[in-house]
Amino acid sequence: MRRTNYLIKTRYLSSAYLAPVEYYANLEADITSGIDAKVKRYLRNFELVAYDKIFIEQHDHYVKQTYRNRCTIAAPDGELALSIPTVKPDTLKCPLKDIRISDHGNWRHLHWNALSSAYNHTPFFEYYRDDFQPFYEKKYEFLVDFNEELCHLVCSLIDIQPDMERTTSFQSSFAPNEDDFRERIHPKKNYKEEDPDFIVRPYYQVFQERLGFLPNLSIVDLLFNMGPESLLVLQKSF
Repeated sequence: MRRTNYLIKTRYLSSAYLAPVEYYANLEADITSGIDAKVKRYLRNFELVAYDKIFIEQHDHYVKQTYRNRCTIAAPDGELALSIPTVKPDTLKCPLKDIRISDHGNWRHLHWNALSSAYNHTPFFEYYRDDFQPFYEKKYEFLVDFNEELCHLVCSLIDIQPDMERTTSFQSSFAPNEDDFRERIHPKKNYKEEDPDFIVRPYYQVFQERLGFLPNLSIVDLLFNMGPESLLVLQKSF
């Protein structure tokens, strides 16, 4: 039997604040996370593994109105965007790793109140609230650190173990085995066009009778509504 050369597949994502379901479906796309490397290489020959490693970009220029500092949740009256205020950088082209979080507007209190109000009656909010509340009490200096720790928490609660690390420099060109999704998962872009592999799988939402199903909201919408079954939804979404 001829030995097949194994080419490591990687995907680049932007840092994100409580990113949408699509983002975590991309993280979960490696369905063999935690499985022995030899088995993973075997499955790769049958295209069962989407990629092996995720790089989170931290050297791109910070741009407002992206998921880097913004998430969208389901409020009683419809979608609600929550944005983290940032300190205005000294230069227009400031790398994300240097962006500091501002204390303007008491945003931690406002965000936690919004999350509590929106999801207090969901099946799993009380179960997870003690995991999330400390993030709205502790002051983080840098946005990328806050996003990273929240992402690790969400991954652990959903029970996925993607192989993630931050970039060490900005990459502008990519090999055939590298996918650049840094600007494709974006609140202003159509996910159906940008990420056709992502399939929206409707799940229970607490305001669904009033609002209908709202697709691709923040991962906390899925987690607070579906709890441990969130993993099953993600697995069916990619």
